Amino acid sequence: DLSKAMSQDGASQFQEVIRQELELSVKKELEKILTTAPSHEFEHTKKDLDGFRKLFHRFLQEKGPSVDWGKIQKPPEDSIQPYEKIKARGLPDNISSVLNKLVVVKLNGGLGTSMGCKGPKSLIGVRNENTFLDLTVQQIEHLNKTYNTDVPLVLMNSFNTDEDTKKILQKYNHCRVKIYTFNQSRYPRINKESLLPVAKNVSFSGENTEAWYPPGHGDIYASFYNSGLLDTFIGEGKEYIFVSNIDNLGATVDLYILNHLMNPPNGKPCEFVMEVTNKTRADVKGGTLTQYEGKLRLVEIAQVPKAHVDEFKSVSKFKIFNTNNLWISLAAVKRLQEQNAIDMEIIVNPKTLDGGLNVIQLETAVGAAIKSFENSLGINVPRSRFLPVKTTSDLLLVMSNLYSLNAGSLTMSEKREFPTVPLVKLGSSFTKVQDYLRRFESIPDMLELDHLTVSGDVTFGKNVSLKGTVIIIANHGDRIDIPPGAVLENKIVSGNLRILDH
Repeated sequence: DLSKAMSQDGASQFQEVIRQELELSVKKELEKILTTAPSHEFEHTKKDLDGFRKLFHRFLQEKGPSVDWGKIQKPPEDSIQPYEKIKARGLPDNISSVLNKLVVVKLNGGLGTSMGCKGPKSLIGVRNENTFLDLTVQQIEHLNKTYNTDVPLVLMNSFNTDEDTKKILQKYNHCRVKIYTFNQSRYPRINKESLLPVAKNVSFSGENTEAWYPPGHGDIYASFYNSGLLDTFIGEGKEYIFVSNIDNLGATVDLYILNHLMNPPNGKPCEFVMEVTNKTRADVKGGTLTQYEGKLRLVEIAQVPKAHVDEFKSVSKFKIFNTNNLWISLAAVKRLQEQNAIDMEIIVNPKTLDGGLNVIQLETAVGAAIKSFENSLGINVPRSRFLPVKTTSDLLLVMSNLYSLNAGSLTMSEKREFPTVPLVKLGSSFTKVQDYLRRFESIPDMLELDHLTVSGDVTFGKNVSLKGTVIIIANHGDRIDIPPGAVLENKIVSGNLRILDH
């Protein structure tokens, strides 16, 4: 046993030496990169590279999935409140003074590449020519006009979206919304084999084009703090930020949740609220809230040991998932940031660059910090607060008559008899927004639709109606044109259908 212990001890010492050498090599590489920064970018680049070094240090310390499955427990009853209970408290008379303590932050770092678009995703047209950003500005302007308040909008951009977004912002100059932006950090991708940075200097051009990445939305705490905006808003008397993804069209400011934060029922202020909603079969991969070592904790699928992935995906055991609509105390962010006490699990995201090089990028998720805050709470909100547009299948839903648009907010049409959203699966011919738009002469009537699957070369004429379960499959080499005015109810259409006008 002694020799076994010695050899284990020897192995761990050896590992430790290798780890220290690797950290030293990375430190040298980062110092080299820093010397290439122009003087006006030096401080900013230094902050970014310091942040990366901290993350890299933690990555070397932690190996394997970061949760011990045996310690995961169901959250205590009162730690996840039903939205109905929050709403039942009603609203105070002074709702304006409560709203004036709020800042809305939208995560705007993503590109529209998965939908075949160039530039920021927030600039994709979603409804009646309105983009995600247009709708967001309209929502907040409506709030400010209705309650005579001054709720600002803050966009967290990445180096991918910053320039294009800023060009567009000028068109909102006349709106009653103050808009601020700050940038996410910029971290170097690392070679999967050597674990050294791929970047040789700070530039984005030439061989360095793919050397950098924005490190996930968990970076919001550090970059918001570093931007100086956090202190500015605290100085203006703001108390909470409402953070959400800009592509979640359901993430509007909820006055009942805000009131619950500002006037806590037990007098004990809540520093962090995560909106969760009930899982459906489509959400099995979403992160879930658990109790872990006495704290609420967000567990993502990437942290689950392989043997337990099916259990994690089960709708019966883990009934809720994180919508990434978060309400966070500004004072708490400042305190934790200054104590260096925000703890988020590292997500290791493997990528292959255009030249075939395998790299990894280290990321964090904003919701993972919930365990660092005091008196955190989950609120189980209606599904309508989670309406993300990740694919053209999602886009079809929000463009359809299932929703009506009012002051930038989408609400489910009262004409739909059941509140659930139909399941829509559009095939690869619809992946890119341009192709998708070309295939619909007008968006079909979907009020009575339960399920739609479309595969292959299919086009839709004007004023088509889809009801129940509709499956349309064009075989390879064939084409199906759904004629104008067609009503498809519980139908399977396959093969080759060309209806010509004679």
